[in-house]
Formats: sequence, C-alpha cells, structure tokens
Amino acid sequence: MTEYTVSPIAHIENDFKEKFGIPRQSGLTELISKIVFEPAYARKEAIRGIEGFSHLWLLWIFSENPESSALTVRPPRLGGNRRVGVFATRSPFRPNRIGLSCVQLTAVTEERGAPVLLVQGADLMDGTPIIDIKPYLPYSDCRPEALSGFAEKEPRLTARIPDGILDDADIPLVRELLEQDPRPAYQNDPERVYTFTFRDMELSFRAEGNEIVLLSAEKH
Repeated sequence: MTEYTVSPIAHIENDFKEKFGIPRQSGLTELISKIVFEPAYARKEAIRGIEGFSHLWLLWIFSENPESSALTVRPPRLGGNRRVGVFATRSPFRPNRIGLSCVQLTAVTEERGAPVLLVQGADLMDGTPIIDIKPYLPYSDCRPEALSGFAEKEPRLTARIPDGILDDADIPLVRELLEQDPRPAYQNDPERVYTFTFRDMELSFRAEGNEIVLLSAEKH
C-alpha cells in the first residue's frame, strides 16, 4: 500500500480553546476565526482570486484525537449507544483524522505583510492544522435533494441566560453555543453541571427540560 504525507498549509485561530463546547458541525455559529498561513504559503499569490468566493471548504486534521482503525463508531446523534460504520459518520475518530468544514469567507486581510483569511462558522479548535483550502461552488456542491440518513437536523434547545452573568457583547455567541446542546449525547442527568472554556471565560450550564441554563461565566 502506498503511503502519502501531508503537511499543514495554515492553522486556525479562534476562541475555542478546548474540544468540549465546539459546534459538532460547521456553519452553526457567527463566530469569526482567523486562518493564518504557514510561512511557505503566506504569500498573496497563493490566495489570488479567493475574494470572489463567499464560502470555502477547509480540510484539516483532528490533531487532538488519536488515529483509529475501528470500523464502527457510536455517533452522538444516535445517543452514543448504537454503532454504525465509521464511513457513514463524521466522527473525529477515523483512520486518517481528516476533517471537512464549510465556512463563510468574511474578509481577506493582512498581518505583518502576510495574508490572513477571516471566516465565519468554523467548528475547529484554536490551533487546528489546516491541510488544504478549496472554494465552495454552489452549482456543484449544493444538493438540496440530498438525504441526511440518521443525521436529520434536530431542533435546538432554548438557552436561558440570567441577567448579569454575561457582558451584552458575549450573549449572542454564547446563546448559539448553548442552544446546540454541547452535552455528550449519552448524558441526560438533569442534576449534572457541565463546564467548558470559551474566550476568557469558564462557562457552566445545566439542562432543565428543553432548556439549557447558563449558571455562571467565570473570567480566567
């Protein structure tokens, strides 16, 4: 069997400092992330023409997950207690740990003479290595008739954020994250308190029926 080697062409910078709490799919938040190129690709000619596209495909590495040779996994959408084939899921536990995300390109900017891409809706943790970027093409990439199998879209829960816990500027993004229900799918203990880090805050929440209730937001 022939082996292939890939190297990062960029990495992402954003406010997701740990895996827990990151949206399970791309395009679900308005959070802005930066794509910072590695020195060999930090040249304007490498992205010439990219500003004409509204969305991009990112291919990246699940750098915080070990490679897995398992043929079946337990996806969260099925409650974590039913196994299906790994290639029928988007599980991060894969033979080659490659992720695929569609993001919106919001701006092409520059830092210290090198191009930087600002994108919205990334589901990558801060520092994640990116191995390729390709333009999204609506005429070929959009398939409205496509079926979603067991991953049909689920309604979001309602987030309740008591007054005074968050600064006004942080409320919209934190609400988006909570309404996607970041709990592990196999956890349904109404008494359990969950905690994750976002920006400079440690957010604690609990599920109460169809609501996700923010309990605290402690600054680091």
